[in-house]
Amino acid sequence: MKIDGTLDEAYERLHRTGPEFEGWLTNHGPMAVESMVRRGHARQVHRWLDLYMSRLDDRPRGASPITAAEWRTALGDPHRLGDWLAFFEREVTEQPWRAVLETWWPRLLPGIAAGATHGVIRTGHAVHALLDHEDGPRLAELGQALGYWAARWQRVPSATPSGTADPVSALAGVPRVPDQTAGINHRLDQLTDLTDWPIALASLRPAADAGQARDLLADLTTAAAVHYLPNAHGSPVMLVHAATAPMAVLRTLPALPSTQWVMSLHAAWAAGAAVTAAYTPAAPTPRHALPTAHQSAEETFALAVRHQDEHVIKLADTCLDVHQRTGRPDALTAVIRAIELIDEP
Repeated sequence: MKIDGTLDEAYERLHRTGPEFEGWLTNHGPMAVESMVRRGHARQVHRWLDLYMSRLDDRPRGASPITAAEWRTALGDPHRLGDWLAFFEREVTEQPWRAVLETWWPRLLPGIAAGATHGVIRTGHAVHALLDHEDGPRLAELGQALGYWAARWQRVPSATPSGTADPVSALAGVPRVPDQTAGINHRLDQLTDLTDWPIALASLRPAADAGQARDLLADLTTAAAVHYLPNAHGSPVMLVHAATAPMAVLRTLPALPSTQWVMSLHAAWAAGAAVTAAYTPAAPTPRHALPTAHQSAEETFALAVRHQDEHVIKLADTCLDVHQRTGRPDALTAVIRAIELIDEP
């Protein structure tokens, strides 16, 4: 992205706010503005923030510093959010950020469901920005992202891929949770009782090495983006994360040692499959009832920015990468579908 200072200014504004607001809703501001700046829409960022930040809460303060000896007991404790933010603020200023990430990535990865996967998504956007340009606001953003992930750390039942299915087939075989009437925690809790869940997770073909893990992760992101198009009506907002979470992991790989790439694939697959199980509707929308995208990739992202919803912007960012990699027009159509189904703010 062009280094014009807009993203750093946006981060400095947003870092006065907390990762959550209204009790538990996720602050999507840092993720959306990173996408907007990288996609050439820096001029719209501050106006977008003026509207979005009116909804946010102040950054929580820490009460009891987290130490190296007790971090395990504080992991996944949302009441320690302020403490975790302060902890990682120190970590990214006292050590090289790649060293912090290498240490904490395998610790946080099993809890990838944190904040409905927003912990890893925000981390992926922060790493993407740092890989482009390193400075104080971007380091601070990585610290905020990791702190949020640690505070909301949450496991999903997992199984090691050992089958023969490609990501499209594996995702299609994910069973739905039986009760889809409540929030994500209630839905994820049902995975433990689904007898087909470990079978579905194991069905994905394994990665023999880091390169295969990267390629499978890219294919998984494509599969989730394409799956969104006919199934978005199940939950047009929440199903976005089945694609954006693995994309965040994929974007983080260049900053990680290759020895962590296979485990990253496994975690991203479990997260994407979990969101799919939680929010996929009983039947897809027939193809004839779906929209057709006639816009270019750039025009599609511009439509998402004009719509202004943060989930639409994030999905568009992911789908543009999918389209660039695969040339699939249905990746862009998925964005048009989200614009249809998600209310403008």
